[in-house]
Amino acid sequence: MRFIIRVVVNAFAIWVVTLIPALTVSVLPIHVDWNEPLPLMLTLLIVAAIFAIVNTVIGTVIKIVAFPLYILTLGLISLIVNGLLLWITAWITTAWNWGLRVEDFWWGVLAALIITLINWFFGIILRPQKRR
Repeated sequence: MRFIIRVVVNAFAIWVVTLIPALTVSVLPIHVDWNEPLPLMLTLLIVAAIFAIVNTVIGTVIKIVAFPLYILTLGLISLIVNGLLLWITAWITTAWNWGLRVEDFWWGVLAALIITLINWFFGIILRPQKRR
């Protein structure tokens, strides 16, 4: 159940991230392409599920290997790692000509920061309460 909630929150966060650059610049550096048979919401859910799997599998390996960098940079390397994981997700989904498109690595880092903040906010709201 937690995985499904995480995927839905990630889908919402990715959708919000794709809306923000549309308000500020004319070229969309982060957007979601979808085919006609797949509606936008289903595409966002699939991209969010792929992002969760990439974050779980590849992200864990990178975080273990880069542990000394986390200590040296006081955790700021996590922004770069999360941007890289989002970029990997975009690379996987664009192989099928649909999904997340990230045009620049630094836009991916900014998008990963916004996704992290949205996940943190919803994590506080949706956290199960301890019974007394």
